[in-house]
Amino acid sequence: MRSRGLITVEGKVTAVLKGTTFKVQLPLDKDQVAKSKKPPDPVIAGIAGKLRKNFIKITVGDKVRMEMSRHDPARARITFRLQKQSDSNSKNTPIRSHGPRRKKPSKSRKDR
Repeated sequence: MRSRGLITVEGKVTAVLKGTTFKVQLPLDKDQVAKSKKPPDPVIAGIAGKLRKNFIKITVGDKVRMEMSRHDPARARITFRLQKQSDSNSKNTPIRSHGPRRKKPSKSRKDR
């Protein structure tokens, strides 16, 4: 990873934008808190190809792992959605849809 010049960080999704783009808030470091009391600016992040291919859903409040370039720290690529440790069956987990369900055939008037 170091040969590509990427920084791996974790953050929390704060907003969903158009085109599978998200606003992600980075956590505060102890050094940043001592210097300034305002949180860092949110990062604009897109989804990596494997997340898109496997239909991994990302919603507001999810914790994600991102890769950031050293040259443009305002943009990132989401590479992993972190699971919550406490509750694995929460409402926030992605739901797989295998297409519409078949409707039961309605009884016609002749069958009644």
